Amino acid sequence: MKVAIVGCGNMGAIHANNIGQLPDVDFVGAFDVRIEAADRIASLYGTTSYTSFEKMMEEADPDLVCVLLQTPYHKEYVIKAAEYGKHVFCEKPIALTVSDAEEMTAFCESKGVKLFIGHVVRFFPNYADIKNRIDAGEIGKIGVAHSKRVGPHPGKASDWYNDLETSGGVIMDLMIHDIDFFRWTMGEVKTVYTLNYRNQEMDYALVTLRFENKSIANLEAFWGYPGSFRYSVEFAANKGLIRFDSKDANSLNVNKRISTTTSSGGKVAVPLSPSNHDPYYAELKHFIECIQTNKPLLVTPYDACKNVEIARAAIQSAIIGQPVHL
Repeated sequence: MKVAIVGCGNMGAIHANNIGQLPDVDFVGAFDVRIEAADRIASLYGTTSYTSFEKMMEEADPDLVCVLLQTPYHKEYVIKAAEYGKHVFCEKPIALTVSDAEEMTAFCESKGVKLFIGHVVRFFPNYADIKNRIDAGEIGKIGVAHSKRVGPHPGKASDWYNDLETSGGVIMDLMIHDIDFFRWTMGEVKTVYTLNYRNQEMDYALVTLRFENKSIANLEAFWGYPGSFRYSVEFAANKGLIRFDSKDANSLNVNKRISTTTSSGGKVAVPLSPSNHDPYYAELKHFIECIQTNKPLLVTPYDACKNVEIARAAIQSAIIGQPVHL
């Protein structure tokens, strides 16, 4: 399979490295309007650099295009790639608005191409293991869940994050990871309520989701955290408690163990994946396998659209100071 990337920034570098390691995959092109960025990726990973998207599509003729640009440009290039009849991997979030997300989804369907959105947390082994344990009924019926995802403010490195209209702020860009995971694990959301504080140094949000099954989740996200990047999740249910905290892992991408407490008081720490597990590699490998075998996508375009709907509701709730009903 021939793969090309659109966007040669930080995410472009991550995915370019993984493309080169995937079996039976040829990295055929890297496009960016910044010639120095495209050239850097091309020289590091042995592909051809382009500053014209159309030229790359005509010369390289990829089967799969990875759209790794800033969020406001997702719609334009997803549609451009689909117009060429190419399958599309797009970084999260799919778009900044539900209408754009739905338009992208419908256009890809009309062209008969697959669209996959990189909600990578589903590919973190500890999060996937938590989902499997909950589905198996290990801790019973969930009552309350909590998540935390905090780190330095990315606006210090890239100014576009500071503009709420182009990045969606901490809710759309960072918390959406946990929105996706909780919806995947707990079902559809009924109401959303948000507290949000923003200034030039920080963007903090606390969002409460009430699900159709009456369970509740509290999601905390913070840009401007003085320490290193950290994330955690916890589920409290009628038969036990299950939690994970990245401070107990060896690194950002290496999830080490989950702590589970059952109603009988027993506690088990279960080792998980090999230390070289890379969720970004896993999600791209999964999508390529779905293209080749037509197996179901773990993250569907519908999922991505619902995540944007919930994130937009959270942003709206912060503005009006009231819960938003979905």
